Amino acid sequence: MRFRQLCLWTAVIVMTCLTCWGQRRKIIIDQDAAGPAGTDQQSILLLIQSPQTEVLGITVVTGDQWLEEEVAHTLRMLELIGRTDIPVVSGAEYPLVRRKQETEMWEQRYGTIAWLGAWTPRFYHPPDELGEMPEGKPSSKPADEDAAHFLIRMVHKFPNEVTIYEGGPMTNLALAISIDPEFVGLAKELVFMGASLNPQTTNPEFVNSPRREFNLWFDPEAAHVVLRAPWKKIICTTVDISVKTRLTAELLNRIKAGDSPVARYIGQYGRLHGEYNYLWDELAAAAWLDPSLITQNETRFMDVNLDRGVGYGDTLTWSDQDKPKVAVQPVEIQVDLDTEKFYKMFVDLLTAATPKKN
Repeated sequence: MRFRQLCLWTAVIVMTCLTCWGQRRKIIIDQDAAGPAGTDQQSILLLIQSPQTEVLGITVVTGDQWLEEEVAHTLRMLELIGRTDIPVVSGAEYPLVRRKQETEMWEQRYGTIAWLGAWTPRFYHPPDELGEMPEGKPSSKPADEDAAHFLIRMVHKFPNEVTIYEGGPMTNLALAISIDPEFVGLAKELVFMGASLNPQTTNPEFVNSPRREFNLWFDPEAAHVVLRAPWKKIICTTVDISVKTRLTAELLNRIKAGDSPVARYIGQYGRLHGEYNYLWDELAAAAWLDPSLITQNETRFMDVNLDRGVGYGDTLTWSDQDKPKVAVQPVEIQVDLDTEKFYKMFVDLLTAATPKKN
């Protein structure tokens, strides 16, 4: 335990020194960037607000909302905080295989799913419509490049330096891997929010299906490609640890008390939605920024169920002793955290002055 704590503190000291020397950590944010505010946009903001990061770009994929509206929310958010220097790159509008109509047929046979992202009936609209934009439509435009090729170009430009942060379905990453077999080997690491093992929650999304998690479920074929690829390191923030966090009215009020552009953005558009306001993607982002937030982790081997039955898209995991003989990769799974330290970091970053442009 002491050795592990020493390693964590050493990592924090090294990251701090690198920041002081001006060597910021390069990251690409791949996100189903629903907005305004909310877990997707707030995780992006944590990474932008950190003085230790250089955000090379935000690649967007359909997930919680449709691609076009997610891109619009992201562009507008960057306008409001004064960071239009960060490129926003459109990616995949649909999963590799899964389709809405087939999923509806699946539900008739196996039961309804609580969260379908862009396909959720009460929020559904055609993919070429923006839906509500309470923050106003953006005047800026996305980059003239697709997400997969942007990802590939960046890791070739900065070999072994770029962390890939994945906060949504893995379609863009799977496409990049399929186009360029060198992509994974040139990236520094993969950090993602996703997977569900046995979360302790009364949330109806997980009570009956504890292994079903939206980011992996929405495009299971893509997740299979990504999780089987030989990354140097994979770090996973699961539902299990995410449900130990809450966005509360008290946290929102602390952010609203700030006067930074980001604090004003969240103060105006941040909302509590019912009982289950977990800080899903924010925790994944914050733990990458400061690994000492995580007080316990374990290594598992991970994949996704591709059988087209009741378990289609569910998370599969194994220990080293019982893993399959075909190639699976070790994944560092976060198990527990210092909650109060995380909340403080969350508020501090989102109320801080906007860092200088890249």
